[in-house]
Amino acid sequence: MTQALGLSIPLARVDERENVEHVVVMHPLRRVLAFTRRSIDQVINDPIARNEVRGFYKLYRWIDRRAETLELERQWNPNGAA
Repeated sequence: MTQALGLSIPLARVDERENVEHVVVMHPLRRVLAFTRRSIDQVINDPIARNEVRGFYKLYRWIDRRAETLELERQWNPNGAA
């Protein structure tokens, strides 16, 4: 497709369209709220619900960090030899 000045509009090639990455955004607080069956209003107004959600959120973060640490250790030392 050519414009009046002789410039063309670049069209995406077929192989470029196939390299699309879909990113899934993780929402840990939403996951914890769904797991505990609490709403954000309950967490704000009820100290017991707040402590319950806080504990599960801390546990989620701890497990996530540990999994990331183990994955990095596997990348650096795939054979497990020290």
